[in-house]
Amino acid sequence: MRCVASVVGMLVIMSAGCDRSDSNPESTNQPTVDSPVSVASVEPIDGTAAGASSEPTQAVEFIAPTLTREQIEDGWVSLFDGKTLFGWQANQGEHDWEVVEGVIRSESKHPGLLLTTIRLADFELRCDFRLESGGNSGLFLRTVAEPTDPAVDCYELNICDAHAAYPTGSLVARQRVAESHPCEGEWHTYHVHVDRGNIRVQLDDRPILDFTEPSERSRKIGFLGLQANGGRIEFRNVHLRPLNARSLFNGTDLTGWTVVPDSRGVFHVDAETIHATGGPGYLQTQDVFDNFTLQFDVRTEGEGLNSGVFFRAEPGIAETPANGYELQICNQFADGDRSRPNEYGTGFGTGAIFRRQPARWVVSDDRKWCSMTLVADGPRFATWVDGYPVVVWTDDRRPNENPRRGLRLAAGHLSLQGHDPTTNIRFRNLRVQSLP
Repeated sequence: MRCVASVVGMLVIMSAGCDRSDSNPESTNQPTVDSPVSVASVEPIDGTAAGASSEPTQAVEFIAPTLTREQIEDGWVSLFDGKTLFGWQANQGEHDWEVVEGVIRSESKHPGLLLTTIRLADFELRCDFRLESGGNSGLFLRTVAEPTDPAVDCYELNICDAHAAYPTGSLVARQRVAESHPCEGEWHTYHVHVDRGNIRVQLDDRPILDFTEPSERSRKIGFLGLQANGGRIEFRNVHLRPLNARSLFNGTDLTGWTVVPDSRGVFHVDAETIHATGGPGYLQTQDVFDNFTLQFDVRTEGEGLNSGVFFRAEPGIAETPANGYELQICNQFADGDRSRPNEYGTGFGTGAIFRRQPARWVVSDDRKWCSMTLVADGPRFATWVDGYPVVVWTDDRRPNENPRRGLRLAAGHLSLQGHDPTTNIRFRNLRVQSLP
């Protein structure tokens, strides 16, 4: 079944939602399209579907990430869309974080952090920064939302030339750089590896710090924070790549995967891809995952096709093959406007959490490979398509073992969907990073 259906006989199927197993008696009304708002006054999205987002959203103006195709396929994503503060939240209400001429800026006199909405574990980070003379800032790695002790609550990578004990390039309360690296007044780049208990830092591609935390003190997960602590600070090109993922597909056979009983779709390995044709049907992992980062490449081999990846799903059986959250794959949009995803007229799109939070921009195209990233962190979810952030959503529904009916935090299967008889889609490079 195609996303924009014109066959009258398909209407009954369309009314049932994205797959035949959805017996959840929830509203399927279309969420309201985001209203244009300024960065300074973000309003909640008006979601009418059950469990729809209560996260703030912002007016969409697409700016492609400053990443190469090779970097995107290698797992790099942009944490800053170049236009808005989508995907970030201030931990202090009085802060004046804003986007000016393509950079994140703060001139607040009140100390505070701008935090990612999801937590991160092992990652590689590249970030440009510019600090005015006499200013004080930093990058907070694996931080709690309200850190009070940098020796315990976070890893604070300092940006402050005047700091007597821990100048620019140091980890505050942990390790001082061997020599000074003045940075005030000009753009510079931090390149950071946060790899289990080891943190390595380069400044403008020059190694300056290598720190290993004793295992009994190591922080394993936390938010990424941009700090304002005096003077103007600016950030741009905030790019991140998850580390230490394991492969879910060996490229030669379906080891580790199981076809859900009664599936009419066909799943086979072809040219080092999982090729799904026909449907409905589901191919699920034998392992289960709760908090994780999932990355993969996907390509639809036709126009207007529909698929998805289900996660935290209950074990698939013939009667209920896919009771899980759904990461949507459908590249259709309305009236030539990519900010209006339009499969079945319900408005979700590739990168959406189906029936929960629509994609704010349809980045990908049919018949072309695209790279997708999903972070599931407790009730918080975020997605990227070709490195561009498209969804931030928190599930604030009541707990339920079936994610169609409520919040599920328990581990569940990942499942690739063959949506209908027209399905023709390929997956490759599937890997998952488990979060602590």
